[in-house]
Amino acid sequence: MARHQPNARDGGWRGQSRVDGSRDRGAARLACYPPGVAPIGYLETGVIYCDDNLHRLSQFPADCIDLIYLDPPFFSNRHYEVIWGDEAEIRSFEDRWEGGIHVYVEWMRERVIELRRILKPTGTFYLHCDEHASHYLKVMLDEVFGRENFLNEIIWHYQTSSGAPKKWLHRNHDTIFRYAASRPALVTWNHPREPWPEATLRKWQHDEEGRVYRVQNKFDKRYYIDPAGKLADDVWEITLSSRTKERLGYPTQKPEALMEKIISASTDPGDIVLDPFCGCGTTLVAAQKLGRQWIGIDISPTAVDLERRRLVKVGATEVKLVGMPVTEAQLADLKPFEFQNWVINRMNGTHSPHKVGDMGIDGFSFMLHEPIQVKQSRAIGRNVVDNFETAVKRSGKNKGYIVAFSFGKGAYEEAARVKGADGLAITLLTVADLLEGKADLVTPETGLFGTDLPLPDPRSPDARPSVEELVASDTGQELGQVAESGEPYL
Repeated sequence: MARHQPNARDGGWRGQSRVDGSRDRGAARLACYPPGVAPIGYLETGVIYCDDNLHRLSQFPADCIDLIYLDPPFFSNRHYEVIWGDEAEIRSFEDRWEGGIHVYVEWMRERVIELRRILKPTGTFYLHCDEHASHYLKVMLDEVFGRENFLNEIIWHYQTSSGAPKKWLHRNHDTIFRYAASRPALVTWNHPREPWPEATLRKWQHDEEGRVYRVQNKFDKRYYIDPAGKLADDVWEITLSSRTKERLGYPTQKPEALMEKIISASTDPGDIVLDPFCGCGTTLVAAQKLGRQWIGIDISPTAVDLERRRLVKVGATEVKLVGMPVTEAQLADLKPFEFQNWVINRMNGTHSPHKVGDMGIDGFSFMLHEPIQVKQSRAIGRNVVDNFETAVKRSGKNKGYIVAFSFGKGAYEEAARVKGADGLAITLLTVADLLEGKADLVTPETGLFGTDLPLPDPRSPDARPSVEELVASDTGQELGQVAESGEPYL
């Protein structure tokens, strides 16, 4: 029987579920325990791990997950994939690309082997991909799961607004491979339904109660259609409109309707859903709405923070994060783009549309669009405040923020002088201030609490660092241009 002693470093226990390692249904049973006293054999849910998923998955017990959905980074356009601008993301990205498609498939194989190990006998595995690697991944999946456990190739068909290409057919679909863990007959399956076509409803007859039916034999026997809809086939028409409220602007975001369809089909309420590449968090949000337990893994701290915010907005009362930077020392070790992402998101702000500081402006405050400058250093001096004063004036605002680990006496004196002489308010915030929630819980200008604030906007394509720039930052090369003060932008 598979047992699992959770790592004590993971902290408190919020949604532990009993894991039955036998080869039967293995259903999860909820139980909660205070920190440090959870019995052996319990798996914690309601957790997002900021980690390399291969490392984290190796710590999971066998046969513990009901549904695994993964939407891994596609083997396609390189710049398109660098979404978050995190150092951890780019290291993982380079691992996949160095060596071409075969290395990418082997990179995926290691993770799929672990995922099959932790999938319950009644569980289902879904892998989302596109045409760049789907054929290679299908062969690999057959080898890991066995061809006899292949269930479906689902085509997700959507509409795009771009113009028709000249020499090839327009690409309007992704592929989702569905596999059983061991025996197809064991999997949980609630066949999804779709609305009946309008043409069908118009063609058939309606009785006095409004029910739709047709007559197919000489005895005038009525055959009523199921009001729940027709049984879905393997082509799913689901579109994420660019104007819908759930649209966050991240290029790989999937619609909640797609995830709800998958989760409803392959799990029952209370089952455990795992997304090892949870990105924007759509899988976790859909699972939360449908009353399922969930676990997420993503290597990007920026992505994990967004996932937490989305889950809180849909009613998740406790979201535990493991592996996120939570101390000044850990934040000081982040690469420049990671640190800048952390600060701007922590302040509920928006990123500058430029890749590096625009006259020292790295982002803007929520709603009032007041400039924010981020400095990943200590003992910030008078000259930084003086230069930022010019940037704030050019922005047309009378208030701005500088965030750093600490400020020298001269910085505070200069901020006070600027306010007295020009009426310009430059607020100096330390990283400790942000960690303590002084700029996170309430936005003074609006009085809105964190759960009421909008989700952070992504970096625009022009503001995302390139692969080369992030690799350069990993080797210690300078990243960004030089400010007027002669200091490199951080």
